Amino acid sequence: MENQITKEDLRLFAQTIIGELKEILAKQNKETSLEWVKAKVARQLLSISPASLQTLRISGKLQYRKVLGSYYYNRKDIMNLFNE
Repeated sequence: MENQITKEDLRLFAQTIIGELKEILAKQNKETSLEWVKAKVARQLLSISPASLQTLRISGKLQYRKVLGSYYYNRKDIMNLFNE
């Protein structure tokens, strides 16, 4: 029979699938490292209450943008708070 599947065929197929999965996971990791995050994520990163986040926003320690009633915070500013 000409169309038999060999062990080498299965190994190549597995390598192809693993390569494609690695590409998908790498793409997902890039998407999760967004520059701007919502208030809820910012609070979780800093482990603070909504009022404390508001205080940081008002004092100018965190850069933010308000879009359609939701606050978005710059991830770099959040990480810089840990360095201070």
